[in-house]
Amino acid sequence: MRWLSLRAAIPRCCFPARSIHGGISGIQSHRVKVLDSEMAYWEAGDEAGKPVVFLHGNPTSKYLWRNIIPGVSAVGRCLAPDLIGMGDSGPTSSGNYRFVDHASYLDAWFETMGLREKGHVTVVVHDWGSGLGFYWAHRHQDAVRAIVHMESIVATVKSWDEFPEVARKIFQAMRSPAGEEMILKKNVFVEKILPTSIIRQLSDAEMDNYRHPFAEEGEKRRPTLTWPREIPVETDGPQDVIDIVNSYRSWLTADKVIPKLYIHGNPGFFSAGIKHVTRKWSNQHSVEVPGIHFLQEDSPGLITEAIVSFLKSLE
Repeated sequence: MRWLSLRAAIPRCCFPARSIHGGISGIQSHRVKVLDSEMAYWEAGDEAGKPVVFLHGNPTSKYLWRNIIPGVSAVGRCLAPDLIGMGDSGPTSSGNYRFVDHASYLDAWFETMGLREKGHVTVVVHDWGSGLGFYWAHRHQDAVRAIVHMESIVATVKSWDEFPEVARKIFQAMRSPAGEEMILKKNVFVEKILPTSIIRQLSDAEMDNYRHPFAEEGEKRRPTLTWPREIPVETDGPQDVIDIVNSYRSWLTADKVIPKLYIHGNPGFFSAGIKHVTRKWSNQHSVEVPGIHFLQEDSPGLITEAIVSFLKSLE
């Protein structure tokens, strides 16, 4: 693994708040029919450029990438979907939001967008967006140009004893019957876990943008509850997600062709474990930026620099 050096001063890399409802210069908002619902997505950059697909995780949306897409759009066609049931995307007809449900809708979105040209697509992934992105890339290797990942799901969790202690009890509670009260009623993932997983303090406008999709109590918050119940803990399941993660991990470990960029968070949340798992991945470069879990909120400038430099190196 080759480590690149970037200047890492937090004041330099923090951007002012922007509202998705007010629009962001250079970014266009779209909706497209996908299976039995609709998915919203942002697009920026040259439509003829090579696609760079940004995938968010829980409990965020495409808004997470708002300060990164404008810079990266200079070197590619940037696309950022909202996962089904999240952001501005529609719900599933079944009301289910398991990993496999998200993967089905995301697969259909990729197909609808025509993102299958050989060696064409770069996926930029975070949190559960990484699991989905790695899974898609594993099954569509011929279409993948490169992978950029941060705070990513690169392996299963052997047992709860391996999960970060500071969050272990709350994540176990969300997987219990208490999870409905915590999430569907109290919106704990958005109100508590999100802001405490960022070094700086989010503005009221930023928090409002993250609250917006889940403002209503009840089933509209279901995706943010289902995600922690999908964490692949080998002693606790779910087995299908464990199998998926093990499969794409084996592929990523063996792959020697696809260029990869790992963005390491300092102090990070999962970053130490990710660094250990990926230390022998071939053709991977790494940079370090300030941040806990939602690195995009603390270091958007540095992340933009790293991605642009990486993509230019592929030309």
